[in-house]
Amino acid sequence: MTVRVMLISPAPGTALRTARFDDGSGLDARGLDAARSAAGTLPLSGHVLVSPSLRCRQTAQALGLTASGEAPVGWAMGAWRGRTLDEVAAEQPDAVAAWLADPAAAPPGGESLAGLCERAAGWLDALAGGGGRVVAVVEPELVRAAVVHALGSPATAFWRLDVPPLTATELSGRLGRWNVRLGAGLGPVPDGGGADADGGAGPG
Repeated sequence: MTVRVMLISPAPGTALRTARFDDGSGLDARGLDAARSAAGTLPLSGHVLVSPSLRCRQTAQALGLTASGEAPVGWAMGAWRGRTLDEVAAEQPDAVAAWLADPAAAPPGGESLAGLCERAAGWLDALAGGGGRVVAVVEPELVRAAVVHALGSPATAFWRLDVPPLTATELSGRLGRWNVRLGAGLGPVPDGGGADADGGAGPG
């Protein structure tokens, strides 16, 4: 049985616009408007999963989605939470260099890229056992890690993927094999909705 998983990245918020690792803040007014404008454009699904972060929960609500379960949490950045990559690199250049080069390296008190990819792979493969259609509003780094797994790519391919805000990435899987459809827009993204430190072409 085939499972179809639509992964939706959250709309823009404060952390995204200031290029900071997620600090737990929610969407701003423009991000909420963008998500509301996309309400009603998603396929019907009885299985809606939402990551616990405020920005994911607000995005799901604005899209008119009612969660039936919880999706995995985002990337735990430890001591780097809420900071920009430039700030961290200025203070801890060796730690940042190691984090970017070695999937096993982790921010102080945080999670490694290898750990994130392993979590995403386990979650995705568990969904494959159920079949049907799943809509999940998740952090952009989880979208990237899921695509890495779906394509059978090394963890370092994560850094080559860009997940814009408020877009859908569709995965379909059966018998351990996945197909990927990338970046379907859900509505107009307001100005300033570019990649942030934990969402797009940037490092996390």
